Amino acid sequence: MRDRVPVVVQGSGRRVRRAGLAGVLWAAAELIVTVGVVVLLLVVHQVWWTNRQAAAAAQEQVQALERAWGEVSLPASASDSPSPSPSASEPGAGDVPVPGPGGAGGAGAAAAATRAARPAAGPSERDRAYAVLRVPRLGLVVPVAQGVDKRAVLDKGYAGQYPGTAGPGAQGNFALAGHRNTHGEPFRYINRLRAGDELIVDVRGHRYTYVVGKILGETTERDTGVIAPVPRSVVKPDQGYSEPGAYITLTTCTPEYTSKYRLVVWGTLLKSS
Repeated sequence: MRDRVPVVVQGSGRRVRRAGLAGVLWAAAELIVTVGVVVLLLVVHQVWWTNRQAAAAAQEQVQALERAWGEVSLPASASDSPSPSPSASEPGAGDVPVPGPGGAGGAGAAAAATRAARPAAGPSERDRAYAVLRVPRLGLVVPVAQGVDKRAVLDKGYAGQYPGTAGPGAQGNFALAGHRNTHGEPFRYINRLRAGDELIVDVRGHRYTYVVGKILGETTERDTGVIAPVPRSVVKPDQGYSEPGAYITLTTCTPEYTSKYRLVVWGTLLKSS
């Protein structure tokens, strides 16, 4: 009997290799889709959900402050309109320049009132809101707390006061930071402010009305001059003020969806009541 010579079917081997390659590609496609869905969910959580949570909590804090102030009647203002609904935007980054040598303003009735309204300086008290910032043009009403720590203050949807800066109504610079995007994004639209717009700060029993004077559209995050007692950019020395006074400063990130530069709005005290 003759030995049979085995027949090698090359086509069958190619089919096996193709099937294996197709399986690998299918698994890779499933992995990419899964990762994409997870990333999308994270973005939705960061951009939309945390934004709504912070905005709602900030408004509750404003109401709590107003209830705590009780019988104190604040002057009526068009700024008492509700804040616009937050919209989806960029993940927030550090929205503040590094504070430089501060300088609280002078003493007097304004500073005394601010000290009385502020919470005690214990570790659990520093991030509590003590004032309310109202911006009529933007329909913005936001609580103000001490410090610019992201987790403790800014991510709550608050405006944070730079340490060492003057209190509301006092001589010096009452300097604030706030997120432009996500976490309540209270300062998202401050680029729309114009000279002459009012910035109103309520502290228990007192109202301080500032008027926007100058806007610095872009500077670096290290431009500490913008929050100095007499605010003046050290990056763009022609921008800012040269005389002592009672100032307010708002800072946030620019352009939107980034934290590369800082946008600065300055105002001066118009009246107090």
